[in-house]
Amino acid sequence: MLHPRGLSRVARESGRSSIRVVAGLAAGALGVFGSVWLTAGGSATTAAAASWPGETGSTKVSRTITVSGTFDGGMKRYYGIGDGGQSEGQDPVFVVQDGGTIKNVIIGTPAGDGIHCKGSCTIQNVWWLDVGEDAATFKGTSSSTRVLVNGGGAKQASDKVFQHNGGGTVTINNFQVSDFGKLYRSCGNCTKQYQRSVTIQNVTATAPGKTLAGINTNYGDTAILRGITIVNDSKKKISICDRFTGNNKGDEPTKTGKGGDGRYCQYSSSDISYR
Repeated sequence: MLHPRGLSRVARESGRSSIRVVAGLAAGALGVFGSVWLTAGGSATTAAAASWPGETGSTKVSRTITVSGTFDGGMKRYYGIGDGGQSEGQDPVFVVQDGGTIKNVIIGTPAGDGIHCKGSCTIQNVWWLDVGEDAATFKGTSSSTRVLVNGGGAKQASDKVFQHNGGGTVTINNFQVSDFGKLYRSCGNCTKQYQRSVTIQNVTATAPGKTLAGINTNYGDTAILRGITIVNDSKKKISICDRFTGNNKGDEPTKTGKGGDGRYCQYSSSDISYR
């Protein structure tokens, strides 16, 4: 069910050598509708933040794995790509093709650039033990791209957890993060820029951490935050939402503000709790 590919990074990400791991979604599988999960019968379901899971086994990965359809890792730990640090341009452990789902996976160290989603995708119950370059990068170029991160968690992300380079909407639901730089960042200096939106809900963030969401107001980005719990941050050092002026020249984006403004960063004090 795994396809380690030996092509160059450009060829690997073109999908030419990808395989179908499981053909389509099984009847009754969970799907994405807006920012909640629906069963096949149409009833909404949610999941509380879980404890960090134990692994059922481990697989050392020497080449990026392509996922088409649905890949269920059975709570095995996958590791072995990259240098374990923040250096740019590392290969991902997994590339998920448009419409694909990856679930029940633990990503160990080295983790390279984590997961790349080529378009709409679902990341369900995936755990990063030590984030490398990024935990996941979203690359779908259409405004209709929909990404759902449901369940799971990430630790030790000195920079970004979720990097949104493409367009469309990302929903991060029932997730936990600790010792992190930014939970979500809309790319501030990509060559091709888009309007992007993110909904972050039912998330527990444990200090130390810097920012939950970073967005670019000049491209019309929005961030909606609901049901956020922040742990061990009595001085409230973790920023809920930072606003930037992005660019397409590769320059460092200019930070223009932070906090809820009702337009770009949408949340109220009742959406954030501390313990």
